[in-house]
Amino acid sequence: MAHCKVGFRRSRRVRLKESKENMSAIGKVGFVSLGCPKNSYDSERILTQLRAEGYLIVPTYDDADLVVVNTCGFIDEAVAESLDTIGEALRENGKVIVTGCLGARESVIKQAHPSVLAVTGPHATEEVMAAVHQHLAKPHDPYTDLIPPGGLKLTPRHYAWLKISEGCNHRCSFCIIPSLRGDLVSRPIGDVLGEAETLARAGVKELLIISQDTSAYGVDLKYRTGFFNGRPVKTRMKELVEELARLGIWVRLHYVYPYPSVDEVIPLMAEGKLLPYLDVPFQHASPRILKAMKRPGDIEHTLRRIERWREMCPDLVIRSTFIVGFPGETEDDFDDLLDFLEAAQLDRVGAFAYSPVEGAAANALPDQVDEDVKQDRLARFMDVQADICAAKLRRRVGSEMTVLVDEAAGGRAVARSYADAPEIDGVVHIAQGRGLQPGDRVRVKITRSDDYDLWGKPV
Repeated sequence: MAHCKVGFRRSRRVRLKESKENMSAIGKVGFVSLGCPKNSYDSERILTQLRAEGYLIVPTYDDADLVVVNTCGFIDEAVAESLDTIGEALRENGKVIVTGCLGARESVIKQAHPSVLAVTGPHATEEVMAAVHQHLAKPHDPYTDLIPPGGLKLTPRHYAWLKISEGCNHRCSFCIIPSLRGDLVSRPIGDVLGEAETLARAGVKELLIISQDTSAYGVDLKYRTGFFNGRPVKTRMKELVEELARLGIWVRLHYVYPYPSVDEVIPLMAEGKLLPYLDVPFQHASPRILKAMKRPGDIEHTLRRIERWREMCPDLVIRSTFIVGFPGETEDDFDDLLDFLEAAQLDRVGAFAYSPVEGAAANALPDQVDEDVKQDRLARFMDVQADICAAKLRRRVGSEMTVLVDEAAGGRAVARSYADAPEIDGVVHIAQGRGLQPGDRVRVKITRSDDYDLWGKPV
């Protein structure tokens, strides 16, 4: 999903180049990955294990001995896409293993597609591999050089998702993630840092830190002290990003719940140790609606914190997501949301029209909002935010920025600044990009802007 709007990812048919030698004698697996970066991360773990065991990853249904579909189950549209994708894989191949968030609702999958070979829930690499072994003989032990140093990735080689925890302890009324992925389970900090170091050595130039609740990292472990390279390190967000800063690459924080601990990482951004980019899902601005959502409801306090963050780090870019048309939302509540947008002047914003999700507590709330009203409010919301985004980008014209190149061809390049996360925010177009390669960092002067993107030339 491009620019200011954000939603679940479109299906990603995995296409990994493999040698044609001996392909006929080796088990071949097709793979389709749906959903958010956390699902992409899970897909990468499964793909890496498949390749580690000697299976080949093939790009078409016809070439595959079986297909794995990693599903999304967050909203109705995502459920529909997941079920459609499973159906397509069954029609085209016939042998399908299902994993991911929708897999936690096995009955939904089995009712629609009873012929699937197996169903697992999310972050279930071992269970997926067991299903693969059951239906496709495990190849002989491979040589270790069959696996790239950073594992198999769905992203370009110069950036990577790094998941630091699973699950969530919150019980937001619109969300079923805890029922799909469980309560918070933080990864040992030594494991996280070891993976990050491996990725950096493999050529990754940007780490995107993801979880269901990044700022809660270590809460379940009571911030236990772990070890990395013989040094003690506390299992906590601040200490984690301090260690990641030692790698000398871009580090970007996603899905940061606005705990007081967030205040501790802002100075690190000001010091250049961490990208001054903060992805905080505020969800709404009406105290009444936030209470119904079971979210923090003191908007004046939120605005004061945003002001304080910007005082500490003037270059800070704040991204957020919101839900419009939540049950019970009145025109006054929606006006509160628009007023918040004007006051907060957030840099990047995405929005959903509320969609009931099976199992969510919000389904039982009274005064469901008419669909036409939802869509009207969503359009009005995005119009207001588009003006804010455009004004902020206009102020960058004439300035210089360091950007990371994502694509390069024909003398042109597409890059991102620190203000742009891949696939969800804007980009920087470079017209005079001859000689640039993906993963290059280059200094550019910004020459023009539109509502979401920038244009520049190397300096």
